[in-house]
Amino acid sequence: MQSAIMRTESQPSETEIQQIFDRIAPVYDRFNDFLSLGQHRIWKKMALRWCEPQRGETWLDLCCGSGDMAALVANLVAPTGQVVGVDFSAQLLAIAAERSQSYGSRLQKCLSWQQGNVLALPFDDATFDGATLAYGLRNVTDIPQCLAELHRVLKVGAMAAILDFHRPSDRLAQAFQDFYLDRVVVPLADRFNMTEEYAYIAPSLARFPIGKEQVKLAQDAGFGQTKHYAIANGMMGILIIKKTA
Repeated sequence: MQSAIMRTESQPSETEIQQIFDRIAPVYDRFNDFLSLGQHRIWKKMALRWCEPQRGETWLDLCCGSGDMAALVANLVAPTGQVVGVDFSAQLLAIAAERSQSYGSRLQKCLSWQQGNVLALPFDDATFDGATLAYGLRNVTDIPQCLAELHRVLKVGAMAAILDFHRPSDRLAQAFQDFYLDRVVVPLADRFNMTEEYAYIAPSLARFPIGKEQVKLAQDAGFGQTKHYAIANGMMGILIIKKTA
């Protein structure tokens, strides 16, 4: 059965993706909570356990959205560390900045927000002790370039955790994922009047490299240690990479 949200076949441009996320910014968090039944918060913490941010380090959170992953990292590097959240959506960054005002001073002084393009990061080489990228790589128009930029701005020995959807290898899991997208994502998008904005999800998932392909792309970008972990019955994946040289 073809999913109802498969109607957007071609990959959106950078500008189109940016406009999509600006439009969905007001409902972004609620939609993600509904979509994952709150599990995305657990998966983000799981990703961090594999790369272990340490107190005093400087970290980068790419495609930071409303800033929840950046806040998790800040809690680990505080009070002397720094976390820079980068996103190309000004609307999502505004929400992240506003939300961070409700955090205690211990986290507030660790967090900063910057609008930027992951394909041309506005940072010097070897700036960061680690990085996270949650549910953003799938939306990047040039994944190899994104990984190359990530490698450039990380210090030698730095690790990064990349969390995103994944295409299961098991046929039953694939069928469930298709069912979930069609019967849960579409009605939720309709409920939030975001049907067209979320129409890109299924085709973006179909284009997204599977785990072993992500490992190869990371190796090609220069990462010396790479490992992909399939979680949530193969419907999510965490790519852990380390810059060794």
